[in-house]
Amino acid sequence: MGHIQAVDVCTFSTPRKLLRFGFSAMFGFGARTLALAERHRWMPSSQRKDFAFIKTLADLKPEECELSFLPLQILQEDTHEKDRKKKERMRKGSKDQWQKIQGHFLNVSIMAIPCLCSMAPRGLAPNTRLNNGSMALIVVQNTSRTEFIKHLKRYTTAKNQFNFPFVETYTVQEVKVQPRLKSGPDAKENVCLSAEGNYPWNIDGDLMKEASEVHVRVHPQLIDLYGVNTDDLESSQVTCTCI
Repeated sequence: MGHIQAVDVCTFSTPRKLLRFGFSAMFGFGARTLALAERHRWMPSSQRKDFAFIKTLADLKPEECELSFLPLQILQEDTHEKDRKKKERMRKGSKDQWQKIQGHFLNVSIMAIPCLCSMAPRGLAPNTRLNNGSMALIVVQNTSRTEFIKHLKRYTTAKNQFNFPFVETYTVQEVKVQPRLKSGPDAKENVCLSAEGNYPWNIDGDLMKEASEVHVRVHPQLIDLYGVNTDDLESSQVTCTCI
């Protein structure tokens, strides 16, 4: 019938409570696009998604926030992507090794699985594996709309979508995302806020709204599923002209 495949799972929580379990999350562009699509559910599905994507891209603005993350140190045997599964990993457990970056970000992705899809045949996080006990933190800094579109289009090709000066990637165990609210004359720039004062999150394609800091933590091989690893799918010839 198949193989038993252990899979990593993430928890999403605030300082006060557990929010949900999941595998992937987006904050910023990916979440705002989903939030806009959800407000137009009267439209047909495909039209709703296209409308939300184009509208959000037209209104492209960064969100100021602070990212804290606990990196996973990786000792590489070579630099070839196909040999990544041969890397040795050494976990760093000390709280002193948390790192912080603060700035204006167009999109923040946190992925515990590759997230293969027709739009991204290599995956939204192609260097991630189903059960290696880590997450990919992908940070897109503020840049022009033209450069951001170039980055998005790379997902549909075999080229490296992260090979841009405004894109940073990290291999992590935990991430904390703390939005920075603006006050006074700049308050109107809080573009991600809903009427209730919550920020949208795209969790596995589901909309979640939260006003406070969100803590994402990976739990290695938490569940078992029937299936096989996705390593052999990296040569997929699936194409997409969505963007």
